[in-house]
Amino acid sequence: MVLTSVGKMAGLQKKTSGIRNICILAHVDHGDQEYLINLIDSPGHVDFSSEVSTAVRLCDGCIIVVDAVEGVCPQTQAVLRQAWLENIRPVLVINKIDRLIVELKLTPQEAYLHLKNILEQINAVTGALFTSKVLEERAEKETESESISDTAPGDQIYDWSAGLEDTDDSHLYFSPDHGNVVFASAIDGWGFGIEHFAKLYSQKIGIKPAVLMRTLWGDYYLNTKAKKIMKGDQSKGKKPLFVQLVLDNIWSLYEAVMKRDKEKIEKIVTSLGLKIGARESRHADPKVHLNAICSQWLPISDAVLSMVCNKLPSPLDISAERVEKLMCVGARTFDSLPPETQELKSAFMKCSSEGTAPVIVFVSKMFAVDAKALPHNKPRPLTAEEIAHRRELAKRRHAEKLAANQGKEPSEKPPSENSSEITGNTGDKKGEEQQLTGQAEIMTSKAMKQEADNKESFIAFARVFSGVVQKGQKIFVLGPKYDPAKSLHKLSSQCSATNDMPLVPHMTCCTLENLYLLMGRELEDLEEVPAGNVLGIGGLQDFVLKSATLSTSPACPPFTPLNFEATPIVRVAVEPKHPSDMPQLVRGMKLLNQADPCVQVLIQETGEHVLVTAGEVHLQRCLDDLKERFAKVEISVSAPIIPFRETITRPPKVDMVNEEIGKQQKVAVIHQTKEDQNKVPEGIQVDSDGLVTISTPNKQATLSVRAMPLPEEVTRLLEENSDLIRTMEQLNTSLNEDKKTHEINQKTLDRIKEFKQKLEQNLQGRKWRNAVDQIWSFGPRKCGPNILLYNFEGYKRSVWQCLGNAVKEVSRYRDFDNSIVSGFQLATLSGPMCEEPLMGVCFTVEKWEMNKVGEMLSTSSHDSGECDAIEHKQNEDTTLTSSCTDEVCSANEHQDSSQSDPKSPEKISKHKGEVLLADCYGPFSGQLIATMKEACRYALQAKPQRLMAAMYTCEIMATAEVLGRVYAVLSKREGRVLQEEMKEGTDVFIIKAVLPVAESFGFADEIRKRTSGLASPQLVFSHWEIISSDPFWVPTTEEEYLHFGEKADSENQARKYMNAVRKRKGLYVEEKIVEHAEKQRTLSRNK
Repeated sequence: MVLTSVGKMAGLQKKTSGIRNICILAHVDHGDQEYLINLIDSPGHVDFSSEVSTAVRLCDGCIIVVDAVEGVCPQTQAVLRQAWLENIRPVLVINKIDRLIVELKLTPQEAYLHLKNILEQINAVTGALFTSKVLEERAEKETESESISDTAPGDQIYDWSAGLEDTDDSHLYFSPDHGNVVFASAIDGWGFGIEHFAKLYSQKIGIKPAVLMRTLWGDYYLNTKAKKIMKGDQSKGKKPLFVQLVLDNIWSLYEAVMKRDKEKIEKIVTSLGLKIGARESRHADPKVHLNAICSQWLPISDAVLSMVCNKLPSPLDISAERVEKLMCVGARTFDSLPPETQELKSAFMKCSSEGTAPVIVFVSKMFAVDAKALPHNKPRPLTAEEIAHRRELAKRRHAEKLAANQGKEPSEKPPSENSSEITGNTGDKKGEEQQLTGQAEIMTSKAMKQEADNKESFIAFARVFSGVVQKGQKIFVLGPKYDPAKSLHKLSSQCSATNDMPLVPHMTCCTLENLYLLMGRELEDLEEVPAGNVLGIGGLQDFVLKSATLSTSPACPPFTPLNFEATPIVRVAVEPKHPSDMPQLVRGMKLLNQADPCVQVLIQETGEHVLVTAGEVHLQRCLDDLKERFAKVEISVSAPIIPFRETITRPPKVDMVNEEIGKQQKVAVIHQTKEDQNKVPEGIQVDSDGLVTISTPNKQATLSVRAMPLPEEVTRLLEENSDLIRTMEQLNTSLNEDKKTHEINQKTLDRIKEFKQKLEQNLQGRKWRNAVDQIWSFGPRKCGPNILLYNFEGYKRSVWQCLGNAVKEVSRYRDFDNSIVSGFQLATLSGPMCEEPLMGVCFTVEKWEMNKVGEMLSTSSHDSGECDAIEHKQNEDTTLTSSCTDEVCSANEHQDSSQSDPKSPEKISKHKGEVLLADCYGPFSGQLIATMKEACRYALQAKPQRLMAAMYTCEIMATAEVLGRVYAVLSKREGRVLQEEMKEGTDVFIIKAVLPVAESFGFADEIRKRTSGLASPQLVFSHWEIISSDPFWVPTTEEEYLHFGEKADSENQARKYMNAVRKRKGLYVEEKIVEHAEKQRTLSRNK
């Protein structure tokens, strides 16, 4: 039954226990109770998994749909993981069961085993998520108990399975006897849960429905003689109960309809008590007849909606764990939140719609709506009174016209013709003027209306978690960085958005202009929305970018950020075809950024406008939206900007043609490296083992830097813990500035200790001795996958200050150590090969010498007070997310301030009797930054350099006959097959491969074309991988020249990528302008 009355809907919204937030709005009569179901549909393609995240945050439950033939796909696993992370309850629909009958032609017994296998696979994913959660919680409890108890470590016996055995996980799994699985064929209109058949057969067989519910799925069979259900069907060679009572009936119906057995069909229809129309039964397509029977016998809507109402929770059933998870941003625990904030937990749990309850709303995304679709812009249907009134007006006008025409006829020949003509003319002129003015007004109003119609309006897609939202209400908008602990001392917890408030960072006030009921594409106006409902809010486009938390209480924390599965990786530069359209493009890109939760819009240093998207399909959708909806201008799109990383490796043991490098070649390589070293500018020394020594231009300081490749495990560890490294950096900053550090909770410190232990485990051996304690910084942007170590005497400072082992540094290096770190940040942000960020590189500063003047400069700076150093650190720490230029600027600003000090170089030179020449190259700290950057670059070039490519994991489902073509496309695009397995009971192969992002454009289309649509790939960003070939390698032997020469069979892949990036960035590329030139005379003679 589709709801027609908005008033009825508003009434249902107030009954919180009858709300199910899963999906399009519908009203269901289910027994004695009425339910309101908010059904949110989300796209299935892996590129749009961000849309799944935005939908899942607003729901209490979800329906997971799985194909009965394909089974568990990568996207199924991703969706289950997202539901798990948001603590929402899933139910399962296994769809397309008709394909098992019609396409695969399985017997009922084979189909039962196939369905059982699919359920096991899905439950295995859920089991893995549950196991990891239990083990994490147990580990946390153990660390707490260890800190409390003083038990000797030898007394404890570790049993990893103890926590799993004690915890009840039966409610997590999908099983038909739990009532959380529906078997369906949507195309044929049928679906059922086993409770339907349990009720049906309990009357016929005389067995209780509860017993049948437990035994219809599983290893049970029916003993017809004893009329008892027995266990162990397989051992006794009997049909399972599910096959005998359920699947056999469906299979026989399909067989009868497909073979057009009229007698059997009539018998089935009569026994089921159905009425089938003559039109359906005579239809040429048997599927139409089948749909008519099945949709009456086992209607899919009844099965799914009854499962939703019975098995999915209402907003009142929100778990305490989910509430605490939503309220705790980052590494904070619920106990560390202010008491006023912790009190809001009860408001969440009650989901109260009382007037006193605080209003808490979460906006998960902003979506664009055509202004014509808004309720106040839509033409309203006329009432009966208005229609009657207009009819009367029309009749009156018609009568007046007739009367006027009749009055003109007798007075056609008036006595004074001239005078009448004059008056008539003047009247006509006035009439024309009035008509022209009227037309101009109409044209203007039409133009204004058209402009308003073309405008896109943004509606916030939101859910009320507590209180009642009212139209025109004033409310706080809380940004993701808002901290109630810092703002509550400025504001009282009872403060409302209407009062004049002091300025609070990351908090603004706004008015909720319009509230909308979302009816598919339609919007209906609402005056108020109680707790537990999903709604649309108008008028927030100036206050909310992508997502936000709204509340009437300043004690409310911002909700945790959404979990996005897809990583934005594909970049394109966009510009308008006509330069005059640039303002429209900029405005359109802002709107697109607001409308899409996953897209990123950047303006590069070159001035290019760049779109960053999750994949090729997502990119195409964004470009179409930009052209047709938001910018409405013609645009030019660059070739995709492929991200790369630069790194170094150990010296290779084999050459490019996979031959072991012999002694002669080693000698040749040594000569080549000596030649390369000769190219190094004067003043820079490069040792045979790669140690680079360089002095600042004013010769006041000398640095020695060495570069080493990090082990893969360490690089991966740094990437996974980038957020934790960023937190460490913030904690260290607050320690250096002598701020209070009581806010550091134990959980964060434990995570930092664990991270340090893992680093120590992976960095072992002679060359990594004490390396973890000597970590000076991470980079780029102070949280990247590269490390800076110090290995010289007289300096002690590390990134582990927050663990309580901070040492106040008063050495001669103290004032300039930030300059070294800044140089390292710049070097790691853009490498020497093609100005791409570095990855997996460790730089060690083995010597830092400062001559007397440099030392005195440092000492005077220290004597003049600590304010400059603190200001410098502040400047440096603000560059956490800024670009390299900001870091240089902050360092220069510091030096300007230190040199303007009256106790600076002049005083030193007078004291020592030395004349310090004016430094023509700029401030000393700026020179240190540049010198450190150059040292890192030369140290990197002294080692074997390699490019790293971004890689997709690619999963392809293909039949046996097109397998060869799939492999051909993969090998052509530098793909590598990892695994190939055949799906049980089908002729479908699942191929798992990795593919460079650089080669992925057009890959899906090419595979579909080559296989005639029988194979389709799913691409998900996975990792970074080193390209084995050396981009600077030159062929020397005849065999190498044959393979990699000018007219070679294959080209150097790394060099191709490197040159492409350098060309795009306008850097020098070493290549011939004319290749394979031929004489024009020869060409004309050959004609």
